[in-house]
Amino acid sequence: MDIVHTPVLLQETLEYLAPRSDGELMVDATLGEGGHSYAFLSRFPSLKIIGVDADPQIQEIARQRLAEFGDRIHFYSGWSQEFFADLPRGLKRPDTILMDLGVSVFHYEKSGRGFSFRKDEVLDMRIDPSRGVSAEELIANLQEQDLADLLYQNAEERFSRRIARAIVENRKRSRITTASALAAIVERAVPPFYRHGPTHPATKTFQALRIAVNGELSQLEGVLESALDCLEPGGRLGVITFHSLEDRIVKKFFQEKNKDCTCPPTAPICTCKGRRIVTIITRKAIGPSEEEIRNNPPSRSAKLRVVEKVLEEDGQS
Repeated sequence: MDIVHTPVLLQETLEYLAPRSDGELMVDATLGEGGHSYAFLSRFPSLKIIGVDADPQIQEIARQRLAEFGDRIHFYSGWSQEFFADLPRGLKRPDTILMDLGVSVFHYEKSGRGFSFRKDEVLDMRIDPSRGVSAEELIANLQEQDLADLLYQNAEERFSRRIARAIVENRKRSRITTASALAAIVERAVPPFYRHGPTHPATKTFQALRIAVNGELSQLEGVLESALDCLEPGGRLGVITFHSLEDRIVKKFFQEKNKDCTCPPTAPICTCKGRRIVTIITRKAIGPSEEEIRNNPPSRSAKLRVVEKVLEEDGQS
């Protein structure tokens, strides 16, 4: 068992999502290699966890890592939105839910699916390689304008049009099948100052394709909604984001659920009869310490937001 991923904001997550009574149930909705779950199970002896992950390869690593905890850990193989949608109403609702929206270092270093522009791997990028459209298929079939829009909307890539044009021109000659080939096309397409900047010029292109392939932004609000619906009243939901687009969605979702009234600002009187669903625990997003950034550079963009559920979705206490 080779562990390559370091869980981010670990101490902060342990602090904000710590059990407040014995025998609580936690859902680690993005289990990965099990770093967060390992820490929670070690720190809190009566806690039980259900670990959810759509990638069977990385879940097997987590199974081995967490085997010492016996029946305190259970596994669900699939997407978190499927887990929350299928949760039998008769079962105990989770007291805590953690969503770490970052992609594991495992996927970049060990999966062999083309997540990294630095590797000569098949251009796949699917978390669950058995379902959906791969990145290779995506760039082979999208119209140039749609491809440019995807790069801009999913990663705010400033040279999205130039990159999309270069991809389309190159695919006329031969299909783009590897991560290294795509990275080289992007590098040639952008201006010299961007090519030699502090980050690799293909960084945002790869981010945008990965997000599209795995539906990371399009499904996020629905996942948050279903997770909150399943959460026990009084329970906490914590979400770790890694870029501004997904953090914006999480922040807005939590703010809306924190409102007593959801009527339009122009409405003269309240007619929605709404009631607040959550209390926002982290008024500002929690970021990593300077020490954590030094020890684990991928943590530098991480943000943790936590809410506590106070009401059911239907407004009943």
